[in-house]
Amino acid sequence: MSSGFVVPRGDGVLVRLRVSPGAKSTGLRGAYGGEALKLGVAAPPVGGKANAEVERFMAGLVSAAPQKARVVRGVSARDKTVVLGGEGAARAREAISSHLP
Repeated sequence: MSSGFVVPRGDGVLVRLRVSPGAKSTGLRGAYGGEALKLGVAAPPVGGKANAEVERFMAGLVSAAPQKARVVRGVSARDKTVVLGGEGAARAREAISSHLP
């Protein structure tokens, strides 16, 4: 699997996601092409609930504080980019890959 879904950034990493809100449970579903991950989110896409769940889930995935994860692109779209502040690319890739189906 490509690891192009995690891109180093000066203060952490960017993670590219394809989000499906309204899923039965929140979790990674695998790769979406070679450059993004599929993420099912149990929250509905209303009032920022799905984005908040994306941020909570991604922070937990890499054992970071919840405020370290932010949706920085695609706030109202299914294709999102999340920044994980303070994370190294290798560590983030390893943590994320260990949770892939």
